[in-house]
Amino acid sequence: MLCFSGVVQANNSAESMSFDDVVQAYEDKQYDKAFKGFLYYAEKGDTAAQFYLALMYDDGQGVTKDDKQAVYWYEKAAEQGDAQAQFNLAVMYRKGQGVTKDDKQAVYWYQKAAEQGNAKAQNNLAFMYGNGLGVTKDDKQAAYWYQKAAEQGNAKAQFSLAVMYRKGQGVAKDDKQAVYWYQKAAEQGNATAQNNLAFMYGNGLGVAKDDKEAAYWYQEAAKQGDSDAQFNLAIMYKKGQGVTKDVKQAVYWYQKSAEQGNASAQNNLASMYEHGEGVKKDAKQAAYWYQKAAEQGDAMAQFNLGVIYFKGQGVKKDTKKAKALFKQACDGGDSDGCKNYQILSK
Repeated sequence: MLCFSGVVQANNSAESMSFDDVVQAYEDKQYDKAFKGFLYYAEKGDTAAQFYLALMYDDGQGVTKDDKQAVYWYEKAAEQGDAQAQFNLAVMYRKGQGVTKDDKQAVYWYQKAAEQGNAKAQNNLAFMYGNGLGVTKDDKQAAYWYQKAAEQGNAKAQFSLAVMYRKGQGVAKDDKQAVYWYQKAAEQGNATAQNNLAFMYGNGLGVAKDDKEAAYWYQEAAKQGDSDAQFNLAIMYKKGQGVTKDVKQAVYWYQKSAEQGNASAQNNLASMYEHGEGVKKDAKQAAYWYQKAAEQGDAMAQFNLGVIYFKGQGVKKDTKKAKALFKQACDGGDSDGCKNYQILSK
C-alpha cells in the first residue's frame, strides 16, 4: 500500500503544479521537479510542455539523455505547429540523432519552421536548397530563404547571402549588396564576413577602395583566429598598406596563420626568417616553414625550398632533392622552378 501511495502522491504533486510553476522550476534548474511537471502536461497534449520535455531528453536535464525520446516529443510538438520544435526535429533528422538520418524529413520540418518565421530554420533551409540536400538544388530558393533569415539579423544567413550576391548565384551579381550583407554579418562578429568585407574594401569592390577599413576588418577577423585574415593582415603590415609598416607585426600574423596550416603564410614566414625581416635571420626556421608549405603543394615554397637545398642553407646541401623540388614547382606552374629544373637536367 505504501508503494502505491507513493506513486499517487507523485502524480498529485505534478498535477497540483500550474504550467507556469513547472516552467519556473525549469528556469530555477529544479530539473527533477520540472521533468515530472512537463511529462504530466505533455501527456495531456500541451504543445509547450512537449517541447520542453523533448529539450530535457535532448540535453539530459533531470533525466538520462535519450535522443529517441527527444525526437518523439519534438515530433509531438512539431505536429501541433511549434516552430522551435519543428526546427529542432529537422536538426535531429539532419544529424541522424535519435532517428534514421533523413534529409528529406529535415527539409520538410525546416520548411515548416521557416514558414513560421524561424530565422535559424530559414538559414538551414536555404543551405539545403543551395546544396541540393533532401531537395532539388535551387539557388533562387536558397537566396530567397537566406534573405528572409538575413533580414531577421541571422549573421550566418547574412554572410551566405553576401556570397550569393558576390557570385551572382540565385540572384543578379551585385557587389554593393554583397558589401551590405558582409557588413551586417561582420558587425555581428562573423569572422569570415569580416575577412571578406576587408577584401572588398581592399580591392574597391562594391565600395570605395579604403585600405584603412580593409586593415581594420582584417584585424577584427584575425583576432578571432581566421587564418586567411591573419595572412592578409600580415601582408598589409609588410607593405604598410592601411597601417604603419611593421615587419615584426607581419611576422607575428604570418606565424599565427602558418600555425593553422595556411601554406602561403608558411611560405612568407619562411622568407622572413630567410632574410631576417622582422625576426632574427634563421636558415633552419626558414627551411622548416618552406618544407611545411611545400608539403601542401605550394609551388612557390617548393621552388624556395629547392633553392635552400641547392645552396645548403639550414639543411644539408642536396642537389638531387633540389632538382626534384624544382620539378614539383614547375608542375605547379612556377616558371622559375621550370628554369632551374631544366638547368639541373642538362
